[in-house]
This record gives sequence, structure tokens and C-alpha cells, in this order.
Amino acid sequence: MQIKEAIVLRFKELCQQNGIKYNELATRAGVTPSTVYSMMDNTRKDLSVITVKKLCDGLHISITEFFKDDIFKDLEQEIK
Repeated sequence: MQIKEAIVLRFKELCQQNGIKYNELATRAGVTPSTVYSMMDNTRKDLSVITVKKLCDGLHISITEFFKDDIFKDLEQEIK
């Protein structure tokens, strides 16, 4: 799994755990819903670290807590 896919899965998991939809996450984070939906789009390969931080803030978790998950332990090499 690559980092972008892992980040998306982690946000999906956190939204499900907190019972919130992507629109609500966007509102909480102070970003547009299109920002969240475009991040979730599998065809987009890049995402902003600032967006990840804002979404973490919207979920009231630190970025350290976000990345402290087993999903990030065995990521694929990004350089090919």
C-alpha cells in the first residue's frame, strides 16, 4: 500500500468511528467539501500535508496520533 492510499483509508476509518460524513469533516476542518472529496479520489496521486493537518484538527486529533496506526507500518516504496 502506498502512503496516499493509507491516508485515505485512515480518514475513512476515523469518519466512520466518529459517525461523520466527508462534508462535516470539511466543515470542521475549514476546507471545502471538494478538497476532501478530491483527496478521496483514487485518480489523484498527491495530497497536501497542510490538508492532512487541517483534517486532523477537524477530528480533534494530533497529526502524530493520526500516523500512529498500523496501516502506516509497511508502506510500499514510493520511488520506482
